[in-house]
Amino acid sequence: MKQKVTKSLREDVIFIAPTFLFYVFVVVIPFIFGIYYSMTDWNGISASSNWTGLDNFKNIFMHDVDFAQSFWFTSRVSVVIVVLSNLLGFALAYMLTKPLRSRNALRTLFFIPNVLGGVLLGFIWQFIFTRGFATIGELTGIGFFELSWLGTSNTSFWAIVIVKVWQEAGYVMVIYIAGLMNVPSELKEAIDIDGADSWQKLRHLTLPLIMPAITVCLFWSISVAFKMFDVNYSLTSGGPFRSTESIAMNIYFEAFQYNRFGLGTAKALIYFVAILVITSVQVYITKRKEVEA
Repeated sequence: MKQKVTKSLREDVIFIAPTFLFYVFVVVIPFIFGIYYSMTDWNGISASSNWTGLDNFKNIFMHDVDFAQSFWFTSRVSVVIVVLSNLLGFALAYMLTKPLRSRNALRTLFFIPNVLGGVLLGFIWQFIFTRGFATIGELTGIGFFELSWLGTSNTSFWAIVIVKVWQEAGYVMVIYIAGLMNVPSELKEAIDIDGADSWQKLRHLTLPLIMPAITVCLFWSISVAFKMFDVNYSLTSGGPFRSTESIAMNIYFEAFQYNRFGLGTAKALIYFVAILVITSVQVYITKRKEVEA
């Protein structure tokens, strides 16, 4: 018996060790070094740096207006993206769980935007907003297409929302489809016998039973929206006048453009804590609403 336990433990260690070591070297050690560098004035190039303690954090919270603006922009755009992408993704999933002939083709079509790289997606939509919409506006005279989509802070905000929702809705759609297909058929039949209408079915049966899927979708969409960089960078580059600069882009500029690596790392640490707190609260709230069929 003891030999079997030892052999089983040895096998577990053999299989787990490579992944564990990879995680330690790629995630844990860089994270620890990041905490250290956040308390220095390292420029990312020189071999030496000076210890500054909490001065970087004090500077960020007391004097860095650009970081505060980027945090406010990221928070606003993330809320809108999360709400719209989940509503649209759920609507698509609800429609595509119905007996439609072309539902498999439609599922693939709606999922494709998520497969495209964020940089490529940004450049494609940049062309659409600047050339495509302008051409349609000239031909039709519709004011919506004649707007300067990337020329003002308000229209650029909604341009980013449109692109990100278009990209993310297909991914959450797949998760919602899995949740909807796992709703027990006997419960559907029972609520039909009780004479419930479509809204009552959705509110009292479907939504409570797919709360695990909602938890996953909200967690994923919140983390992705807050970490937005590639689409933001290729679509607007933070403009006009840094009004659409996300937190990730602000950190990138701080560390790699201005060569203030220590300050950039301090911002990244604050960024990490903010996302951790927000997603933890979201998971805690939605987990409490989950029910078992």
